Amino acid sequence: MQSIRAHRTGPPSVLHLEEVDRPEPAAGEVLVQVQAAALNPPDWYARGGYQQIPEGLRPPVPLPYTPGTDVSGVVVGIGPGVTGWEEGDEVLGLLRFPRGGTGSARGYAQFTTAPVEDLARKPSHIDHIHAAAIPMAGLTAWQYLTEYAPIESGQTVLVNGAAGGVGHFLVQLARRAGARVVAVASTAHADFLRGLGVDEYIDYTTTHVADAVKDVDHVFDTVGGPNGHLLIPAIRDGGVISPVFFGDYGEDELVRRQIRHLGGQVRSNGNQLADLVKLVASGDVRVAVDEVYPLAQAEQAHERAERGHIQGKLVLEVTH
Repeated sequence: MQSIRAHRTGPPSVLHLEEVDRPEPAAGEVLVQVQAAALNPPDWYARGGYQQIPEGLRPPVPLPYTPGTDVSGVVVGIGPGVTGWEEGDEVLGLLRFPRGGTGSARGYAQFTTAPVEDLARKPSHIDHIHAAAIPMAGLTAWQYLTEYAPIESGQTVLVNGAAGGVGHFLVQLARRAGARVVAVASTAHADFLRGLGVDEYIDYTTTHVADAVKDVDHVFDTVGGPNGHLLIPAIRDGGVISPVFFGDYGEDELVRRQIRHLGGQVRSNGNQLADLVKLVASGDVRVAVDEVYPLAQAEQAHERAERGHIQGKLVLEVTH
């Protein structure tokens, strides 16, 4: 089969399309013929050798490395002990995350093995491109809002980076939970976010967030980074900041104003994914795909990802 592999960590140019042996499903797994695989930040963090993490804390990247945890495809093989799944079933999933570590990511390939507990069934009217765009971003939003940092109806919620993969799911799920949603993004995403029904839109390229909105109950920050502290004045005393990525939020100020810091690590969960897929299938939640690349252009897709300002997700289409 064909698979994207990197034999060393580094820039996107380390990704190459190669011929490799087709994997065999172990106990509790199925073999999936991959039709599409979505890009996620852990893919390019690992490919680059986790340069954003202090050297002593960087996890090893087993080489050769094939990225990809988000897949959509068709079951073509059944491992020992598997029941309830058959060849021909269409599935999607976030595979082995984070329990499998860096070495378990193998979605950028024509075939991959998948633990059945990580999978959900793909409705026939959702294409593989959009199905692959759901798992990690959608489950991040789902788990934040239902487990790690739940919100209440009537609260004002601000989503920073609202047009991105996690952000556009957060916006929609927060609205379904009854929140008033303030979306922060750049000018290019205004119409997209208004189409998702946000109550207020702030263009960070022209406006300081804390100048435009005050007394927010809960901020979800999908951007992070050294400027995260600029969001804190928008939060009411006793409110909540929930970073999806690491950021500098000024711990002393959070303590002084009793602002809680709530978050967690997304994890594979086929049952939760199935519940989310039902909302997508019914049209209650939209999935945005910014660009689609053929598998052989994984390098170009990673280059695009690192430029940022993505509306929804980037997806690799896999042909056979």
